[in-house]
Amino acid sequence: MKILNVDDELDMEMLISQRFRKQIRDKQFEFVFAHNGIEALEKLDQHEDIALILSDINMPEMDGLTFLSMVNERKNPALKAVMVSAYGDMDNIRVAMNRGAYDFITKPINFEDLEITINKTIEHINMVKLFQQERDQLVAIKNDLDIAKEIQQSMLPKESPPFPDRLDIDLHAFLEPAKVVGGDLFDYFLLDEDHLFFIIGDVSDKGIPAALFMAITKAIVKSHFLSPTYENLTDEVRQVNHFLSTNNNSFMFVTAFMGIINLKTGLVEYIDAGHEPMLIRRKDGTVETVEKHGGLALAIDKDYAYTPQTLQLAHGDTFFLYTDGATDANNRENERYGFKKLEEHLQQLSGEERPKQINDSLLAKLKDFIGEEDQFDDITVLTIHYKS
Repeated sequence: MKILNVDDELDMEMLISQRFRKQIRDKQFEFVFAHNGIEALEKLDQHEDIALILSDINMPEMDGLTFLSMVNERKNPALKAVMVSAYGDMDNIRVAMNRGAYDFITKPINFEDLEITINKTIEHINMVKLFQQERDQLVAIKNDLDIAKEIQQSMLPKESPPFPDRLDIDLHAFLEPAKVVGGDLFDYFLLDEDHLFFIIGDVSDKGIPAALFMAITKAIVKSHFLSPTYENLTDEVRQVNHFLSTNNNSFMFVTAFMGIINLKTGLVEYIDAGHEPMLIRRKDGTVETVEKHGGLALAIDKDYAYTPQTLQLAHGDTFFLYTDGATDANNRENERYGFKKLEEHLQQLSGEERPKQINDSLLAKLKDFIGEEDQFDDITVLTIHYKS
C-alpha cells in the first residue's frame, strides 16, 4: 500500500520512517512524502498508485482543506484521506470530514493510534477496490450479454413480411426473452417454391446456457433442412435429435413443433416434439386446438422414433404457434395468463388482421397482464396466415 504523507514539519518524515520501518522493510507500506498541498498534488501525479493520504490541515502555500478539495476533484473512490490537526482544532476537522475525509487523528500523534487508523483505512480501501473490480466485471459481463443478445437476435428472421411478393402466405414471429438472452427459438424458410418449413422451440433452461443450446439447435435444424441431401421431415428430425442427444452432458432438451406447409394444397406435415398444443383460427372465426399425439422432446433419447402427423389449412386460416412463456406469464396476483386467453385472443380477431398485427396486439396484452412483475419465461409466438 503506497501512502502519501503531507506535513510541513520536516521531522515527520523521519518519525514515520522509523516507526513503520518493519512494515516498510516487509513491503507492506511504502511512503511518499510532501510538505504542502501543492507538492502533494505533484506527488499524486507522479505516483498514480497512491491509495492513502495522511495530510496535515495547517500548512503553508496550500493548506490541507484546499488540498482535500483538489483530491476530491479526481473522483477516485479508492483514494482515501486521513486528516491530521491539533487536538482542539475541531472546526477544521469537522470541515475536513464534510469534504470527504475518511478519518482523522490529532496532534501530538499517538503512533499506535495512527497504525490502527492506517490499517482500518487500508481495509476499507481494499473493500472499495474489490467492489470496483466486481463492478467492472459486471459491466464486462453486461457488455458480453448485450453482444450475445445481438448475435442471437441476428440469427432470427427479421423481415416483415418475409415473403412480400407471395400471394399464398404471410407470417410473423417474435421472441421476447425473459433475460438478456433466451432459450426459445423460431425459424421459417422456403424449401422450394411450394413448401415452407417452420419451427418453434423452447430449451429447458434460461439465460446463457439455454441461448447456446438454442443457437446449436437452430443451426443444426437449418443445416439439415437446407442440405442438398434433404430427404423428408421425419428422417431429418430424427437426425437432428440424434445429434443433439449425443454427448448431451448438460441434460438440456428442446420441446419443438416443426413442419412443412404445402403452399399449393395447405396440407401441413408436422412433428410435435413434446411442445404446447397449437391453435388454428379458421376463416369463419372458429378456433381449433391441434390434437396432441405424444412425441418426446429433442435431445433426450437419440434413438427415439418420431412419427409425422398432418393437418389441413384452408385459404384464410391462421396457424398460431407459441411457447409456454405466453401461457405461463404471471401477474402480481400470481395468476397465469393461460391457454384460454390465447384462444380468446384469436376468437376476438376480425379476420382482417395480418400476422404482425395479431402478434403485436398479443404482446401488448401480455405485457399489460404481467405489469410490474418480472417476466417469468421467454415468450415466443409464430403466426402463419394461409392467404385467401
